[in-house]
Amino acid sequence: MAQCEANYWLLLKLTPGLESRDDWRFAVDQGRSRWEMHIEVTERMRYTTTLRVRREDDNGSEWLQSPQLLVRLYHDAALAEVLAWEGHRRLEARYDYPNQKMYQADEKSQFNRFLGEWLNHCLKNGHSLHEITLS
Repeated sequence: MAQCEANYWLLLKLTPGLESRDDWRFAVDQGRSRWEMHIEVTERMRYTTTLRVRREDDNGSEWLQSPQLLVRLYHDAALAEVLAWEGHRRLEARYDYPNQKMYQADEKSQFNRFLGEWLNHCLKNGHSLHEITLS
């Protein structure tokens, strides 16, 4: 739960104007390479917002996909939870091991940790690609 709470606050930092805006893009420098992070709202409900968080780059490879996560923000509980990754839906909290899909026992927890590391990296090494307007 602590990781989900931390992810919620990291996402709020990266998505200013979340209540009225649907799209954020960041350039992230990583050594000699640079890639883009794209966060977009896919669903808004009274107490939740669902986001697609993905890395966009032109890595020149047809077989290597950039990561994409579906994340739900629970505003009343101040939590962000990874719901799915690249078409794999409905991650369970725990899995028996071995299992038919060969998921790790703590697969969901690993994705939530990955999201936290990814968001921290964006905050430390990224900058917005949106124009800033002063009023």
